[in-house]
Amino acid sequence: MTPSSPSPTPDPAPAGAAGGLRPDEPQGTAEPQTTADALIQLSFLVQGVVTGIAANHDLSLIQVRLLGILRDRRPGMLELARHLGLDKSSMTGLVTRAEKRGLVQRLPSPDDGRAVLVALTPLGRQLTDRCTTEVDQRIAALTAPLTTAEHAQIRTLSAKLLQRPPSHTLTP
Repeated sequence: MTPSSPSPTPDPAPAGAAGGLRPDEPQGTAEPQTTADALIQLSFLVQGVVTGIAANHDLSLIQVRLLGILRDRRPGMLELARHLGLDKSSMTGLVTRAEKRGLVQRLPSPDDGRAVLVALTPLGRQLTDRCTTEVDQRIAALTAPLTTAEHAQIRTLSAKLLQRPPSHTLTP
């Protein structure tokens, strides 16, 4: 690598994926030129935080997402698969691995004798709470330079985007 070549850190988005990214500028120094640039770069930043915390607890990103979904509900396997974008066999393997670690348990569905619900165990709840606290702390540190009004603005805009009907999501 020559002194003028880019740093070995990954680009904030794949070339051409969001347009407007300039490879000659170090990451974080150029203001995103499009909404796509901004959202992709922000997504990578947040996913990096979550992935790092997951690794500190010997979890994958998908395992952290599973625990996060189970924080406030006991979904069936099909619902979990939809939330995580996994097929049935992948979902079964993910739950089985978490079950072997004592993080989740399968419970009979009160509505369907053939179905099972997935719930956190006390150990899974402790780990989920710990990861949630760590994510909250890291995101608070990242957003510390923002004003109270800017924090409120991020929450408002995020809620507006997250409330869109599923038909507006991207499909391959």
